[in-house]
Amino acid sequence: MLLSKLKQWCQTICEYFKVNWRPISIGAGGFFALIVIVFGGEAALSTTTFCTSCHSMSYPYKELKTSAHYGSYGIEPQCKDCHIPQGLANFHLAVATHVVDGARELYLETMHDYSTLEKFNERRQEMAHHARLNLKGWDSMTCRRCHENPQPVAKSGQKAHKKLAQGWTCIDCHQNLVHAKVEFTDLNASLKKGKMVITKEIDWTDKYPLANR
Repeated sequence: MLLSKLKQWCQTICEYFKVNWRPISIGAGGFFALIVIVFGGEAALSTTTFCTSCHSMSYPYKELKTSAHYGSYGIEPQCKDCHIPQGLANFHLAVATHVVDGARELYLETMHDYSTLEKFNERRQEMAHHARLNLKGWDSMTCRRCHENPQPVAKSGQKAHKKLAQGWTCIDCHQNLVHAKVEFTDLNASLKKGKMVITKEIDWTDKYPLANR
């Protein structure tokens, strides 16, 4: 009796999938295609070639190539290494960055004239501040991919790094490292006030005058 019931259930299941194999295969194929498009699209949009396809981004890319970050230890970082969170766990952040920042900058690219470096510099401070806020929100994760466990030699650096336990992150202090220098911004105050707050660059040697003794 039980054997007969099991046989009947098996036949029913087999018949069901035999009849409905087409929508299942179409759904699976569509899902696979969606995965390929999303992940492939994100990878394509993260390339330096795509980033510098906008003329304005050729300026900061040239600055990157002449910075201390480029070529150090044989590494040649690209735009995505600093400006796009990497890894599957951060994929949602990468997509959000492309959608939000990409759409905004594409719009501004059409609204502003960046034909010369001088014209680009008119918005450089604003763009640098926005990039800093991104890094602040990510807890500088793109910095930490290479600088996993920095151990400052100078006592001033060691004291400064104690701020990390108080909610500070790399970009709070380490600004103007790669691209042309602009005004230092207080990111905590900027987030609190909802607008860019220009401040003096932090001088940890001055803050801790005995640090190097």
